[in-house]
Amino acid sequence: MTGPTDLPSLPDARFAGLLDEARALQPSTVALRRAIHRHPEVGLQLPKTQQAVLDALAELPIETTLGTTTTSVTGVLRGAEPGPAVLLRADMDALPMPEDTGLEYASEVEGVMHACGHDTHVAMLVGAARLLAEHADELAGSVVFMFQPGEEGHHGARHMIHEGVLDAAGTRVRSAFALHTFANLPTGVIATRSGPVMASADSFTVQLIGKGGHGSMPHNSVDPIPAAAEIVTALQTRVTRTVDVFDPAVVTVTRIAGGTTDNVIPESAELEGTIRTLSERTRSHLRAEVPRVSERIGEAHGCRVVADLRPGFPVTVTDETETQRVLDLAAEVLGVERSRRMPNPIMGAEDFSYVLQRVPGAFAFLGACPPDVDPAEAASNHSNRVRYDEEALAYGVAMYAAYALDSLRR
Repeated sequence: MTGPTDLPSLPDARFAGLLDEARALQPSTVALRRAIHRHPEVGLQLPKTQQAVLDALAELPIETTLGTTTTSVTGVLRGAEPGPAVLLRADMDALPMPEDTGLEYASEVEGVMHACGHDTHVAMLVGAARLLAEHADELAGSVVFMFQPGEEGHHGARHMIHEGVLDAAGTRVRSAFALHTFANLPTGVIATRSGPVMASADSFTVQLIGKGGHGSMPHNSVDPIPAAAEIVTALQTRVTRTVDVFDPAVVTVTRIAGGTTDNVIPESAELEGTIRTLSERTRSHLRAEVPRVSERIGEAHGCRVVADLRPGFPVTVTDETETQRVLDLAAEVLGVERSRRMPNPIMGAEDFSYVLQRVPGAFAFLGACPPDVDPAEAASNHSNRVRYDEEALAYGVAMYAAYALDSLRR
């Protein structure tokens, strides 16, 4: 099944009881999630989170390897018989922002919050490891558990790939799967699509250098402010005039800075922004357009322009076969009403894209909207007030486990 239907939920016999097993693990899954939520860490170095994962896996028959350039954890569960390997991923880092949820387990670290739900991802993947360890005798092959730091702009997946996570089981992983909790979907809903599911993300800075002077005598200066204003309009309009409407892209200037007071023309001004695309062709085009347009407009105003482009994550592209398998598994394990094929991608970005560039796989959203809130009105991911329904954790544990069992079952 690929979407909601009016049929009753009919869990497949292969996975009968799997969701119940995940629910039985809920106390330990929730406890781990809350412990990580209280002590969030940012970036590539997450020593407390790494130790929490290691402590949780210590009792299981899982081989663990630690990262050398990051505090990553790679776990390998080997089945009763040899066979291929599949990878399950959870990102572990938080965001540098305050928390204003009022939760009893709110962040105890000032200015840091798990606002994107990565704490839930870690807890769900540990829960899946516990569940799969109980089913290891049913597996012909290995499950690789990828606990990854630095997803929020730090390219943590790329670090782990370079350190060998895709070959951790002694054979190249055959497919990969990742879940991401989403506050604006009903709890337990699995939503994904084949092809582009999330955008690429590049950032840019444009500095304009003119000549400062008195605000009352602009003719004696080279004013960077109107040049900066013109660049903002030109860049954001450029998308509508050079990019195919059926190959969506976004260029947004998010910061403009310049000047110190009302009667001084500053010597310089600066712009900063983001580029989001759903194809590498359009991505390359806009990465060339931003500096070109900025330089030409700056030149017309007599300013010198320094444009800096910072490459970010590539487009997250899912495999059709793996995507359909995830949607079918969601229908079988969670119920047909919880399996949804997304009509469109979203323009956020995700560094699981690096994994999906190398092996076929799927990336899916897991609904976790609090039951007392309309999903359309709920505080969204990255909000200082976002809350995730912890009932969703059992659905995520079951989905991770089902994907591995379906891939490797003897």
